Amino acid sequence: MKQQRDRVIRREFLRKSAAVAGGLAIPLFVRPSALGFQGRVAPSERIVVGGLGLGPRGQHCLREMLNEPDVQFVAICDAQRERREQVKRTVDEKYGNKDCVMYRHPFEILARDDIDALLIATGDRWHALASILAARAGKDVYCEKPCSMTIAQSRALADTFRRYGRIYQAGTQRRNIGNFIFAVQLVWSGRLGQLKTVHANTLHPATTHDWLPEEPLPPKDEVDWDLWLGPAPWRPYNSRYVRGGWRGFFDFHGGGILEWGSHTVDLCQWANKADDTAPIEYEPVGTHVHALYANGVRLIMRDTGWLGLGTCSVRFECEEGWIETGDSGRIAVWPESLRSEIPVFTEPGTAPRRHIREFLNCVKTRSQPSCNASVACQAHIACHAAYIAWQLGRKLRFDPSKDEFIGDDEANRMRSRATREPWHF
Repeated sequence: MKQQRDRVIRREFLRKSAAVAGGLAIPLFVRPSALGFQGRVAPSERIVVGGLGLGPRGQHCLREMLNEPDVQFVAICDAQRERREQVKRTVDEKYGNKDCVMYRHPFEILARDDIDALLIATGDRWHALASILAARAGKDVYCEKPCSMTIAQSRALADTFRRYGRIYQAGTQRRNIGNFIFAVQLVWSGRLGQLKTVHANTLHPATTHDWLPEEPLPPKDEVDWDLWLGPAPWRPYNSRYVRGGWRGFFDFHGGGILEWGSHTVDLCQWANKADDTAPIEYEPVGTHVHALYANGVRLIMRDTGWLGLGTCSVRFECEEGWIETGDSGRIAVWPESLRSEIPVFTEPGTAPRRHIREFLNCVKTRSQPSCNASVACQAHIACHAAYIAWQLGRKLRFDPSKDEFIGDDEANRMRSRATREPWHF
């Protein structure tokens, strides 16, 4: 009986793996014209999109969106004139006109009733607030990770999108990348036995409270420094911040666990079928954090000891085997008998194309995408809780049903941060 059961599991797993290797299936409810398979898309079928804070990563996502025939990109809002002009040039060249409108203040783009969705790729300090404001303005949102700076922001984000019935897709695109899907499906198939430990590749947790030296403030139209800071605490201007050098500063950045953990902890949550919860214990061990789920599965967030399969690696260890993969697409697996069943994956883990397409499909169908606000909330809470444990240097117990630490007032005070006027949540 066991052999017969194993053959059935193997046959079903191989069928799904072949589908993953060949490309993600397109839902049957989306019309071919909406995906560009039959000529031009009618205006009534187009999704009108605007952009908010599009730097290098945001402009990469923008180019992918512009390749989708059912997207009409109409406006860019950014506190930096150089970024506004870069996006306008890209959009106008794509459409052969000069119609892309530039805005400096987010309220201007949020006030446009014709915009269906926003692509948000500001710095981390703005992600949650911009997304919440967009939902309140009736917009759907594709937001680059990380989605929040605190546990409280994570919960506010999920609650807002649920309350307003908007579609949200976190830019944690690895749920739509073939090798990561394969790894999760192998765990779910049961062929490796019961899941015991999941490993998430993260960066060094530390951030700094230092300030860079003050530089002369540019004209407001060139860089609106007050808007750029947004909800973050005030500090003097330095050009390094606005050129991408804000990472590593506590006021702007959630730390190395969140930087990659928003991807890799999310994948571990997925493999553990824990999208509706978070670990209940967090213990710092050097630069690593060891966590425990209520179902007994261990989560290890670590920045060392990987097999060299690319950035943002994950490893899933089960009773009878393990699998590890990363952004290169390569997969390591044990037992060795499984190696012959591993497809070749060539799409890098950083590619957002399929993830963006899923978001656009969900905007039309009003179904929830794979990395919706509620799913992202739990993975981010796990990262924030781990960072708090690392900062305090002690083991913490956590109640996911209340989003609070058990018997630790100091840790609970760190679940939120003060924000500047008028950018309160």
